[in-house]
Amino acid sequence: MMNTKGIVIAGVGGQGSLLASKLLGRVLVNEGYDIKVSEVHGMSQRGGSVITYVRYGDKVYSPVVQSGEADYIISFERIEAARYAYLLKTGGIIITNTQRIDPMPVIMGTADYPEQILEELTAKGVHIEAMDALSLAEQAGSFKAVNIVLMGQLAKHFHIDYDKWIAALEQTVKPKFVELNKKAFALGYQFGN
Repeated sequence: MMNTKGIVIAGVGGQGSLLASKLLGRVLVNEGYDIKVSEVHGMSQRGGSVITYVRYGDKVYSPVVQSGEADYIISFERIEAARYAYLLKTGGIIITNTQRIDPMPVIMGTADYPEQILEELTAKGVHIEAMDALSLAEQAGSFKAVNIVLMGQLAKHFHIDYDKWIAALEQTVKPKFVELNKKAFALGYQFGN
């Protein structure tokens, strides 16, 4: 029996967290896992926080990842990594884009952006894999592919063949975007190797 695993995908509205969760769901279903996905939207149309929970295993009863249960947090922005770090289990990993997207209080001048946020998490013993996913996405052909770059980095932590991730990508992405997303996924997968 495999224990249920939890993954949290945290982003800002319009960054493609839905596509990332669909890709993850597809590859896990193809591998025969029971999977539950739950989306919790903030003010997604206005660049607000968006979070998606993905849980998988032999039998999954609830999609919600509770405090201290996440094996992985995929963060599309540094503040999102800190906002949901409490969900990470001991020994879990945060994979984050280093991009800065100012939340509304920072834009309005009522708050400062916490510049040392990743360093503070690391100092608390959190394992963080930080990458400039935006630059890699642009290298692949579109700034919108940040989500797939991050999924490429996540894929390295699974015992699922690379080709199976690509097959799931082909099943999930519109045909005209497949090649771009394959490049983005490969760049994320190769990062740090």
